[in-house]
Amino acid sequence: MGPSASTALLLTISCCMWSTEPQQFSSVLSVPNGGSWGEWGPASFCSYGYANGFSLKVEKEQVLGDNTAVNGIRLYCNDSTEIESRVGPWGTWTRKRLCPGGYLVTFSLRVEPHQKMLDDTAVNNIGFKCSGGANLIGFGTKWGKFGPWSDSCSIGICGMKTRVEDAQGISDDTALNDVLFYCC
Repeated sequence: MGPSASTALLLTISCCMWSTEPQQFSSVLSVPNGGSWGEWGPASFCSYGYANGFSLKVEKEQVLGDNTAVNGIRLYCNDSTEIESRVGPWGTWTRKRLCPGGYLVTFSLRVEPHQKMLDDTAVNNIGFKCSGGANLIGFGTKWGKFGPWSDSCSIGICGMKTRVEDAQGISDDTALNDVLFYCC
């Protein structure tokens, strides 16, 4: 006698839902120079494995308009998934930057400090170090300066969460302000 229809359905659901569960992370990486504007998006994780590359959503310099610089970060995982958290509406995605060996393990943000009455941009670029020793710098913009490096993952980054300011209408827009990365 075979399993009942409800037992078969339960087995099917159980076998296939594991990929929707986030990985268990061991620590969270942050840097002190991230901006404070905007809301945090949801955490997003590689299905399994670690991130070995990234690209940025960047708005090119607006000569006569409001600049936002980096609007989003996309991680490329060694399990062939791509992950994002919250992303701003401006700009286009840059080329991928991939570790020649290993995984992303630490990061640094290039952030423009608050400009008071002038145009604010917040995050302008990001740099990562790979476990294989390579340094990767994104194709961001030039404003601000790089801050300190975060702590380092023992194996690799497996997830992320971004803080992005929504469109402000006639007020100044900044888009990506901060990011957290998860070590697994």
